[in-house]
Amino acid sequence: MPDSTGKQAPNAWRVLGVLFLANLLNFYDRTIPAILNEPIRLEWGLNDTQLGTIAAAFTLVYAVAGLPLGRLADRGSRARVMGWGLTAWSAFTAANAAAWSFGSFLVARMGVGVGEASYAPAANSLIGDLFPTEKRSRALGLFMLGLPLGLLLAFFTVGPMVEAFGNWRAPFVVAAVPGLVLAFFVFRIKEPARGASEKVQSAGLEVERPVRTVLQTRTIVWIIASGITVNFAAYAGNGFLVPMIQRYFGLDLTAAAVTTGVIVGVTGLIGLTAGGWLADAVYKRSESGRLVYGAISLVIAAVATAAGLAAGADSLVAFAVPFGIGWLAQYAYYTSVYPAIQDVVEPRLRATAVALYFAGMYLLGGAFGPVVVGFLSDRLAASAMEAAGATEMTDAFRAIGLHDALYLVPAALLLTAAFVYLASRSFSADARRMEQQLARGTPAA
Repeated sequence: MPDSTGKQAPNAWRVLGVLFLANLLNFYDRTIPAILNEPIRLEWGLNDTQLGTIAAAFTLVYAVAGLPLGRLADRGSRARVMGWGLTAWSAFTAANAAAWSFGSFLVARMGVGVGEASYAPAANSLIGDLFPTEKRSRALGLFMLGLPLGLLLAFFTVGPMVEAFGNWRAPFVVAAVPGLVLAFFVFRIKEPARGASEKVQSAGLEVERPVRTVLQTRTIVWIIASGITVNFAAYAGNGFLVPMIQRYFGLDLTAAAVTTGVIVGVTGLIGLTAGGWLADAVYKRSESGRLVYGAISLVIAAVATAAGLAAGADSLVAFAVPFGIGWLAQYAYYTSVYPAIQDVVEPRLRATAVALYFAGMYLLGGAFGPVVVGFLSDRLAASAMEAAGATEMTDAFRAIGLHDALYLVPAALLLTAAFVYLASRSFSADARRMEQQLARGTPAA
């Protein structure tokens, strides 16, 4: 049974509250275009591949910018890195409202990506210093509640805002205001010393070849692989569920967005809250148990989401219930994998490790998920049109194409389960190695 003598920072919960609110805005702002896919498509005459490119442009920049910003967070003030990032992504979110073409919209989304890239590495590193290892699943679970709550608020409010203001641009302006206000409080965060919550204190020396040092940890390599596949599934699902429900089940924008909010948002509130407590309880019995729990949950997620897609177009409930159960199960990924990164990487390298993880997660997962699903949707829609002997593309064929393309989501979740299980096999050895490195004051060569 693992033990800990790490200390919790006195301001830990207050800081976590601020970080949670910023994380909520992070996911709220990035979700808005996914909800507005159909009106954006109609205004500029786009296809599903181009809609997928909107998400890809964001995630590619997010992944690339995250590496230098992660190193900056490891070397300097994490509060300043996050504060300026929040200011930037809020300003570029507002700029989306002024887009006059598909290209200008892409450029604004890329600006949002740079701003948001500053946040996760610095925030995860800071939480690692605020909470000792036996409390990190709960702390990170609460922090990650910003994900489903951000999604939930977006899916429940963007549609009504479009109806109230009469256009799809208004939500971008409304979303920017709270971010600019919250940035003031992020700048005022008082940071603990790096490694303050660890059982073994580090000498705090600069690490040479930080990227190579992180990638020498086998658990991290498997976790990066899992991040690629889980984000492929998450971005494909979150990005295309609203238009799929609109086309396949015949709902309007607001109803489709609210349905999606229940499927991916309400389930997250349950999955991350209960999952954090459960993951910490499992950790007290077995160090690698958190990751095994995550792998099992992901298998359930793959089976349930596939069952929802297989239910057919006759009943929205027959689709939404199993798909929602699957999405609830996949949230266990965050409460099992995110603490594992903290447990096998020393404090001086945590922002760098998270940035590397996010680079793979978004560059190869988040960016490709929407593009691949969008491309496959267009191809399958064309095949459905040819099979019907039709000569004109209709929304009915687009509905079939997008629905069938989403079967890539459960396939990616099943692959994620395999990677998380492999990470569990090397976790204990890597955690012991990290503690030895802290005691020596220098990482292994």
